[in-house]
Amino acid sequence: MDTPWDAADVPDQGGRTIVVTGATSGLGLSSATVLAGAGARVLLAARNPAKAKEAQAEVCRLASGPAPEIVVLDLADLESVRRGAAEIAARTESIDVLMNNAGVMALPLARTPQGFEVQLGTNHFGHFALTGLLLPRLLAAPSPRVVTTSSTMHKPGRMRWHDLHWRRGYRRWGAYSQSKLANLLFSFELDRRARRHEAGLVAVAAHPGYAATHLQAAAPEASGQRLMAKIMEVGNDIFAQSADDGALPQLYAATMPDVGAGDYFGPDRRFEMRGSPTLVRPSRRARDRVDASRLWGVSERLTGVSYDRAWDQRGSATT
Repeated sequence: MDTPWDAADVPDQGGRTIVVTGATSGLGLSSATVLAGAGARVLLAARNPAKAKEAQAEVCRLASGPAPEIVVLDLADLESVRRGAAEIAARTESIDVLMNNAGVMALPLARTPQGFEVQLGTNHFGHFALTGLLLPRLLAAPSPRVVTTSSTMHKPGRMRWHDLHWRRGYRRWGAYSQSKLANLLFSFELDRRARRHEAGLVAVAAHPGYAATHLQAAAPEASGQRLMAKIMEVGNDIFAQSADDGALPQLYAATMPDVGAGDYFGPDRRFEMRGSPTLVRPSRRARDRVDASRLWGVSERLTGVSYDRAWDQRGSATT
């Protein structure tokens, strides 16, 4: 990428079906708008129906192909994930790209209906389950991709195997970093398993750098810290790049022909905080194959979602 790459460089997406989670605002809305503008059929997966309708109208104004569609899906609730995945599967025979974009950041301690710490439950377990449930539709596409959004905050992250769900000593930023590390462990393990099964699926990851979205203010708002929420908004205005620019790495990962299995993209300037998409290096812990395999097993057990049948039904080799 010798010259700056931007949304205008997204190739024609006509005839492709793309699912975007967290599509009502921020990176998800920016990504959905660009993809629909390039001709893709975009399914907007979102937990809030009212916000989804607003996003649908915004994306529809710029769509050059099929009108965007709404799928109500709350990643923090596995029952909602199952319903949403079933609805998606009923609407389409194949999925070209699943963009695992949705996320929460540094929230006060909360638990999902299944009892998971909410950041790990939403950012990782929800996407793990959704990807597995949609895997048959992904494998039905000619060159499917799964793009998972992580963060530079994965770097201080640790997998707390003794207490994944923070039953003791909760630290909101530690929980967030763990969830973003889990995103990368999942993406790289999915890539390895896809190649082992000769499935043709490309699993890649991306991060937005420091992008101005509502994500920064959501945590202090949830804690009733209005002043801190305002400070975060001012910080976004001064230091952050736009959500549109923050979405570029995941758009590159989703659409460009030179993307390779297991790649990880982020901004190219200011310590990966802003700039054009480029290949970036994950932490050593994110590349730990033992931890990745362990997380996969834990994720299958806790979500009840196994990928094995989808691999095998496609006629691939078994492990």
